Amino acid sequence: MSANLHTGCIQSGPISLAEALAAMQAGRLTPLALLERCLEVIARRDGALHAFHHLDEPGARQAAVTVPRGALAGIPWAIKDTFDAAGLPAMANSRLRAGRIATTDAALVSRMRQEGAVLLGKLATWEYGTGTGAEHFDLPVPPARNPWDTARFTGGSSTGAGVAVATGMALFAIGSDTTGSVRLPAAATGCCGVVMTPGRLPLEGALPNTFSMDRPGPIAWTAEDVAIVLDAACGTALRAAGKAGVAGLRIGVLRDPGPGFPAPDAELGAGLEEGLAVLSRLGATIRDAALPWPASVCLDAARLIGAAESAAIHERELRESPDALGAALRDKLLAGSGVRAVDYLAAQRFRRAFSDAMAALWDEHDVLLSLGALHLPPRLGVEPDSTAYTSETMLTPASLAGLPALVQCNGFSRGGLPLHWHAMARAGNEAALLRLGMGYEAATPWRARRPA
Repeated sequence: MSANLHTGCIQSGPISLAEALAAMQAGRLTPLALLERCLEVIARRDGALHAFHHLDEPGARQAAVTVPRGALAGIPWAIKDTFDAAGLPAMANSRLRAGRIATTDAALVSRMRQEGAVLLGKLATWEYGTGTGAEHFDLPVPPARNPWDTARFTGGSSTGAGVAVATGMALFAIGSDTTGSVRLPAAATGCCGVVMTPGRLPLEGALPNTFSMDRPGPIAWTAEDVAIVLDAACGTALRAAGKAGVAGLRIGVLRDPGPGFPAPDAELGAGLEEGLAVLSRLGATIRDAALPWPASVCLDAARLIGAAESAAIHERELRESPDALGAALRDKLLAGSGVRAVDYLAAQRFRRAFSDAMAALWDEHDVLLSLGALHLPPRLGVEPDSTAYTSETMLTPASLAGLPALVQCNGFSRGGLPLHWHAMARAGNEAALLRLGMGYEAATPWRARRPA
């Protein structure tokens, strides 16, 4: 039997966003009943999982009984605690922001409210939504736990988003991603996470990590659910595009991350190959492809850019209150403060050259498919495993080149941990990603299984 099929008991699990919308439209479910379902899961499970920093139960109940018409009417959701939501704490897991209450909504919060989505509250994150990848257990709120195995890492930095969606606490969540902070939690918790072409989703009202690479993005249980959220957020028609299926897609496979990174974990590699066989049967054209530079070189450039820009954003906190910062954030800001201007500019020049070189690949491919992280989720707090999980990835090429990207579950390990792959497409071609994601999940059984 295939490694991916050692899945144990298949569970029906919580309702998906698409299923919830269909049930409400048919009169089989009310927004308040759906909210109560999510609140029951939160009450039962979040004490052990720590997905939420701030739960706004009264506000969610009020919203559920006064739902405006909209594409997401009555759908419970939550957002990373680096985005402002009027009247709610905006701590971003930092002692330096204790007691801060947002006075206005971030642009995406406002947009979701207009579409009728019911905000449950603020989700767990690393301090200021960034760090080194290490968990030091020294922040005001403890780190989120992976629901597939509570001893395991959830990825970073949108840590609570993946947990909330995988367990059914929320039907979708929104996080932010610089070099993987939406896609890594999606991978670690078995969800689907997407970042769009830069500028397609607004960042106003979000605490910045960098000046030049931050992107918001949704995490949901299925690729179809993600498409529904994106259509509501920015007026696309990705759900309809995704229904066109995989047939005819030209998929380039990036099997080798190149020098500087280890070979991927064997079960992740096997999952990639089995998934490719599915795509081939569905009518996709599969051929090998290669990055213009190794993924490790992309990581080096992204680290220089990200650390320097984060240090510039948080220079005052580091100078005036270093002892109040958590170790991971302090270490990153100290490293960024030492980046020379010539090295920062060299990294930005490499970024431009890499982006230009990537553009040539789209003449032959609609999608480039690879692993995301090269490792299964490690044990929480075990170093250097946690930092390796967040750094030894195939995610940074999409970050540097500003490409839309999708992470999706494509099976489970023998130990019951989610497997995944990562797809990226030409800027503006999110439709290709949703064709792949929706077509693949319709042909496979993985969405029927939730963490027990």
